[in-house]
Order: sequence, then C-alpha cells, then structure tokens
Amino acid sequence: MILITGATGFIGRHLVQRLVERGERPRCLVRNISRAAKLLPAEKVELVEGATTLAFTLEPALRGVDTVIHAAFMTADRKQSAGNTYEGTNVIGTTNLVNAALAAGVRRMIELSGLGTKPDRPGSYMQGRYLAEEVLKKSALAWTIVQPSVLFGKGAPFFKGLADLIRSAPVVPLIGGGSLRFQPIYVEDVVTVILRLLDDPEGSRNRTFVIGGPEYYTFAQIIDLLMQTLQVRRATLPMPLFLAHIGATAMELVLPKPPITRAALTLFTFDNVTALDAVERQFGFQPLSWRSYLAQTGKDGL
Repeated sequence: MILITGATGFIGRHLVQRLVERGERPRCLVRNISRAAKLLPAEKVELVEGATTLAFTLEPALRGVDTVIHAAFMTADRKQSAGNTYEGTNVIGTTNLVNAALAAGVRRMIELSGLGTKPDRPGSYMQGRYLAEEVLKKSALAWTIVQPSVLFGKGAPFFKGLADLIRSAPVVPLIGGGSLRFQPIYVEDVVTVILRLLDDPEGSRNRTFVIGGPEYYTFAQIIDLLMQTLQVRRATLPMPLFLAHIGATAMELVLPKPPITRAALTLFTFDNVTALDAVERQFGFQPLSWRSYLAQTGKDGL
C-alpha cells in the first residue's frame, strides 16, 4: 500500500493520476474529502481525512502502508499566516509523519524537496525545507529524496506567479538583475522519476536525486519567453534583491495570494541548476524542455 501526502497539490495530483493509470489504488491523505473528491479520481483511490500537522490523524492513514510518498509541504509561492507556517507544516508535519510511519511499520519514504536545499535562518522557508530532509535522513526509515529545479506545467506556481505579474504590472522587475539561471523541469517528468524510484527500492535507498530539465534559462530569458507566450510586452527593470524583498513584503501585507513572496525570493540567491543530463543519466529518458512545452501549449499551458 502506498500513502501519498499532498495528494491534491501540484505534484500530488499528477502522481495520483499516473499511479491509477498503471493499476495502483493509492491511499491519499487529504484535509477535506469532499474537496479532494473533485480534484482526484475518487472512485479509484482511497481518501483518508487528516493532515501531517495533526498527528492524531496519521495512525489510521498509515495502517497497512509500506511506502509513503511525502509531498505535503507549504511551498515558496504561499505566504505564511497564523497556523500556517513553513516550520509548522514542513518541519513539524514531517516529524509527525516520520514518527507515525515508524510506529506503523512503514518501510520507506520518498520525500519531495527542492534543488539547492541548504541551512538558512530559523523559521525561513529554506530552513524548513532543509530540516524536513534532515528529519527523514536521521530516521530509521529507508529514505529517498528528490530535489527538482523549478517545475513547469499548467498551473505551476512559479510560472503562474510570473505570468500574473506580467499581466498586471506595467513594468516587470528583473529580480537580482535577471542573470540567475534556472533549469525548469516538467511536472510529468518529475512524476516519471518518482515512479522509477518507487520501482527501485534498493537502488534508491538512502539517496538524494537532484534533477532539472534539459535547458538553462536566465531569469531575464524566462520573463522574455513568458511575454512572448502571453503576447504581452512590458518594460523590464533590473531590481536588486533587497528592493524585491521590500516589494514582496508589501504585497504579502495586502494580497491574500501575492504574485511573489519573500520565500520565493530565496530561489534568487543561487543558480537553480544541476547537470543538464541529470535525468537522462540517472533515469534513462530525455525530459521535455520548457521551450518545447510552451511551443506546444501556448499560454493555455501556464
């Protein structure tokens, strides 16, 4: 039995669909069964209500489970609020899940993280991501961690936020000057990687896999390609990171879903890249490029 946390999230929905297509009936930990039933193929999965932040809900969810795929994280596109923090969801939630999994006799856990994960200041998004990895690594579970670069696909938070910004702003900031590099990877290719890891428990045991797409793009190139796809032209303005932080702070104060958050700006402190052949070398297939995806889907793919 496979349990998926974060089953209604961006990666989770794609993963559930692919597991169902290959004949699996995964168990999905969801906060609201009625809402989840509208997002997932409810008749082909087992829905269990609960949350990693509610430790008492995990014992029934983990009963009879062999493998957990953990994707229930508060991502960088979401701002923190009372009762919904990076520390609470990503660190305490993962700790609850690992402890409950050990008590239930679960054998392995695959955790979805992100490229460039490293220690940071207490309470920050990046520190939460780092500690979530450490909790799993230090446990007695067999573990596998997947660290993708930024994801693309319809509704992908990073690109949707930038597209919304381009649509609404008269001038688009080139955060950090626009020279930082990203290596976007298609969500379906990340799911393919997860499925191959799922099928290779010994080969993936206690290993971290860093993955990215087949092309690098500077942030300036990303903005330009998005404007071409949206058929919108905007002036661009290089913006130092500290000014972007001020703008993100202001947007978080007044907008329920800001197009850019302070947490997302963490991605602009380093080149978000790995080897161009990372997927092909480790998993034997060529991932789709973001440029090719946009050529196929146009703005409908954002």
